[in-house]
Amino acid sequence: MPLRIIILFLIFFSNTIAEEISGVPKIVDGDTIHINHKKFRLEGIDAPEMKQKCKKESLKISYIIGFTFYKDYSCGKVSKEKLIRKIRGSKIKCIFTTKDRYKRYIATCYKEKTNLNQWMVRNGYAIAYRRYSKKYVPDEDFAKENKLGLWQGKFMNPEKWRKLN
Repeated sequence: MPLRIIILFLIFFSNTIAEEISGVPKIVDGDTIHINHKKFRLEGIDAPEMKQKCKKESLKISYIIGFTFYKDYSCGKVSKEKLIRKIRGSKIKCIFTTKDRYKRYIATCYKEKTNLNQWMVRNGYAIAYRRYSKKYVPDEDFAKENKLGLWQGKFMNPEKWRKLN
């Protein structure tokens, strides 16, 4: 095999080798954590921003004309809090292959056998980040159908919210 092909092969596959890190994380928000001074972005999901407000059903009137009242709540803070409670100060494992433009490692993280990325979307605390992955779309569909988390009310897609704020 010519040396050029071997070098190209090594360059291509050296960029796709998965690495793993374990530790007790500091939760930054619903899709960002720090472990041992390294920043991780949970791959394939997008959680509401810390300052983002969403609307939750507060009162539903069905008499003749159905009408629902909504109340604002800090959905970004709720998302972060749910991830904190799920991890509960435990050691987690994150597997990553690349970094994003903000130099965060793009990772899938696990608490024991639970995929935390999937858990966040399936319970409605984050959405599938379709721009980068379709992996968690079935979990988002499940949360939506069962009106879990964000899907209990109204919210702006976090990516759109970031652009407007």
